[in-house]
Amino acid sequence: MRLALISCLVAGLSSLANAQRFVRFISTDNREYYGDAILPRGSTDAAHSTSAHVIQGDILGDFEITNEVKTIKKLLAPLPSERVRTVRCVGLNYVAHINETGQVIPQWPILFYKAWTALNTPSDPIPVSEGYQTQGDFISKMDYETELVIVMKKKAYNISDEEALDHVLGYTVGHDVSHRGWQIDRGGLPQPQFSMGKGADGWAPWGPAIVSTNIIPDPQTLNIWTKVNGVTMQNSSTANMIFGVKHLVSFFSMGITLLPGDVIFTGTPSGVNLGKANPVWLTDGDVVEVGLENVGTCTNAIKYV
Repeated sequence: MRLALISCLVAGLSSLANAQRFVRFISTDNREYYGDAILPRGSTDAAHSTSAHVIQGDILGDFEITNEVKTIKKLLAPLPSERVRTVRCVGLNYVAHINETGQVIPQWPILFYKAWTALNTPSDPIPVSEGYQTQGDFISKMDYETELVIVMKKKAYNISDEEALDHVLGYTVGHDVSHRGWQIDRGGLPQPQFSMGKGADGWAPWGPAIVSTNIIPDPQTLNIWTKVNGVTMQNSSTANMIFGVKHLVSFFSMGITLLPGDVIFTGTPSGVNLGKANPVWLTDGDVVEVGLENVGTCTNAIKYV
């Protein structure tokens, strides 16, 4: 009996040794914490977690998961924006998305950047300022893109595909908010103009947790989706990526250092408005949910400001 009790205690301590779902949150004492999210029964969506084991230390370095449990009052982005040195994004990484937009399958990953001020929480509004709203004959073509997001834990420079996952902390889901008017119609030459079309403040909600590689050893097997006002608009699998996670991390470390906390948005599947005969562009008040299997959802409303 005593031996069984000791075994249970050891197993419990062992389960706390490695974080599963890193979250950053405000608790009922109005203080900010990092934690290992405690999932509600029957759910793998960290957005539904109401409590977490407090983490002491730096989740990008040395940390300890404690037995202390705190209530989650509000989920924040998994890392503060200022801790993310670069937000790297991939264009045209799903064949069906390429086909729907009339593009050509790339030979190499297409890289563009967002400013870290684009990062947003899993639940706060997506601000759309006046310059992105409809003005005269310039139509506001706001679009959605759900994406698996890679979060780096170690510095990476000129690493191989085989080494890549050793440098990854985990995965989350992100919304690559896109304005096709500024991306394409006003993109200039050569088109497109990714930065003005995708990089506005708050246009990269991400979260709700960083799920460790312990839980997701293979990121190429996950269902990924978008819902707009409750209606499913995108529904695919990360298995359909042209360039997988390993290769993206390796490729983006070629001559350009990836640092702990850097994130990579890995491209979106088909189902976006771009390329549709009768697109229904996002507008003020629309609610967009992006989701990733075994990670959770970000649900954000479009807000004209």
